[in-house]
Amino acid sequence: MAAIKQIQVTFDCAEPERVARFWCEVLGYVVPPPPEGFATWDDFDRALPPERQGSAFACIDPSGVGPRLYFQRVPEGKVVKNRVHLDVRVGTGLVGEERLAALEAECARLVALGAVRVRLLLADAHNESCLLMQDIEGNEFCLD
Repeated sequence: MAAIKQIQVTFDCAEPERVARFWCEVLGYVVPPPPEGFATWDDFDRALPPERQGSAFACIDPSGVGPRLYFQRVPEGKVVKNRVHLDVRVGTGLVGEERLAALEAECARLVALGAVRVRLLLADAHNESCLLMQDIEGNEFCLD
């Protein structure tokens, strides 16, 4: 059996480019180059049939290590809690007040980008503290 080498994480959303650019800022990702034969993504988008224009966007880890993120337009809005979410690892190896300070600092940066702070989950006997948040379209994620 062949080993899986890469994954892509796909987000359903209303505004793919807007959400993709938010996650670029969160993760330090970049927009990949446009397809061959197109100078810009706008040029590529204009070449699509009208109903497909603006229907998808992607971003990638510039180091090539993290998964590609793909954002696709869907007609329905978000109704319930995500079954899968991203954990943005900003407090790895930190504990106590030092961890809380790192989480709060990143939370403030992301709120300025349009994220929403939901609630702080304090450390217990099994888990370190983390912050529950939502991206600009309400998708849950954790600052961990």
